[in-house]
Amino acid sequence: MAHHGATAVAALVVLAALLLPNKLGHLTAPMFLRIPVEGIFGVAVLLLLGPGRRGRVRRLVPAFAGTALGLMVVLKLLDIGFDAVYKRPFDLVLDWILLDDGQSFLRDSMGPAGAIGVVVGVLVLVFLLLVLLTWAAVRLNRVLARHGAAAAGGTLVLGTVWVVCAALGVRNTAVPVAAGGSAEFLQDRVQQVRAGLRDKEEFARESADDDFAGVPADRLLTGLRGKDVLFAFIESYGRSAVQDPEMGPRVSALLADADRRLRAAGWSSRSAFLTSPTYGGGSWLAHSTFNSGLWIKNQQRYRNLTSGDRMTLTSAFQKTGAWRTVGIMPGVTRSWPEGKFYGLDHVYDSRGMGYKGPKFSWTPVPDQYSLSAFERLEHGRPGRGPMMAEIILASSHNPWAPIPRTLGWDEIGDGSVYDAIAEEGKDPQEVWEDPARIRTEYRRAIEYSLTSLITYVEKYGDENTVLVFLGDHQPVSTVTEDKLGRDVPVTILARDPAVLDRVSGWGWQPGLKPGPDAPVWRMDAFRDRFLSAYGDRPGAAPSTGR
Repeated sequence: MAHHGATAVAALVVLAALLLPNKLGHLTAPMFLRIPVEGIFGVAVLLLLGPGRRGRVRRLVPAFAGTALGLMVVLKLLDIGFDAVYKRPFDLVLDWILLDDGQSFLRDSMGPAGAIGVVVGVLVLVFLLLVLLTWAAVRLNRVLARHGAAAAGGTLVLGTVWVVCAALGVRNTAVPVAAGGSAEFLQDRVQQVRAGLRDKEEFARESADDDFAGVPADRLLTGLRGKDVLFAFIESYGRSAVQDPEMGPRVSALLADADRRLRAAGWSSRSAFLTSPTYGGGSWLAHSTFNSGLWIKNQQRYRNLTSGDRMTLTSAFQKTGAWRTVGIMPGVTRSWPEGKFYGLDHVYDSRGMGYKGPKFSWTPVPDQYSLSAFERLEHGRPGRGPMMAEIILASSHNPWAPIPRTLGWDEIGDGSVYDAIAEEGKDPQEVWEDPARIRTEYRRAIEYSLTSLITYVEKYGDENTVLVFLGDHQPVSTVTEDKLGRDVPVTILARDPAVLDRVSGWGWQPGLKPGPDAPVWRMDAFRDRFLSAYGDRPGAAPSTGR
């Protein structure tokens, strides 16, 4: 009886591995009630090898096949994880760096011990999967060797049933009974690797095509001379924040109230949407896409971009010599050589802002403190000239707990006031046990980031301030519920009417919040359109009177 039980377990393990889908939404019972053609083909190969001299090969093939099947299951599980977070499969060539990003998230949401425990648990699981599937394949091979005739008949019958089901399109609820998913999965992986290798050449061609590369410095950004231009990225600020039926009303009310206050103070704004190259994470891909005018969809493109000399939106300001250029990067905790590529005269990272308070999970520095430090270190300095700043607001980075609260600008000091605030906040592990809590805390984090930025402009902005603020990507699918795509809001805010007059042809909507029918651009379109609106277009004769 134990012998038959072990054989049944082995068969179920192999069957489950072959039928396992690679998308979270496909993990349903009907997916496992199908006939995998790969299993039929595998049995047929073993039967054809037969005994004798080829029998030695037959004993090695199942061990190899079981190990390969285990590795395939690991890849499918990686796909499921990436589908849940990034809404795409794991890229065998380009995505290994994101595993480190995932470990950082675990460390911030569960603590160092919990993160180490998860990593160790994953490694043990991978080892056990490989051992289990190798054992299962070897055991089934032994059974086939003892019952060759019966196995041959059964394989012929199952093969015939599979062909008939495939020809007639027989379905088990929403899925076909005749399954060939594992073969398709492996074929897709081969094509993915080939595409990843080809992408380097394609990106080199795209990078070489830059209409603004030859534009003289004195013709760049002439329409913004004398202005302080701030580009602010709000982490995970996606279309869901303003349009989701549950979260949108609260965030929209905040933006509407801020819009009324700003208009009363003489400010005007225009808003739209940009489609991000990434989803759920990978903020640097969005930042580089926005800045470079190229579609930076993977780490390989990012490395190639930042090791080159393409003019970015921020480096265009440096090129003119008319602005001091700075970066406020609270999420950067070590050397960041990309600052030179982006044309930043100085970068203030988490170590250079004088912050004496606690981390808020992933976020080393609260947004309001980052803005306060920017004011103290750069924007508020007496006698300074015009400046351009790229500011990353990171408090809305997951796991969205604990969240800082808004303080009076004169209360912030060196940040030690945040010690008590962090202690009062919610525990990340507790929040992430409940999707409803995750969505609530995400919305609260976005409200905090928006409030920090808007009140900063109200207090410290003037007639020479131009602010462009936008999201980098949508949050993870636990928040979005796989709705509303990859779009992020983008807004231009200024007190000088001439600034917005230059973008009147864009068709962007008035106010801080884009409506559902607002224009949507790809994020890589922004650089060229911005440079065209505020400077001379490539190939145009030099303008006068500016």
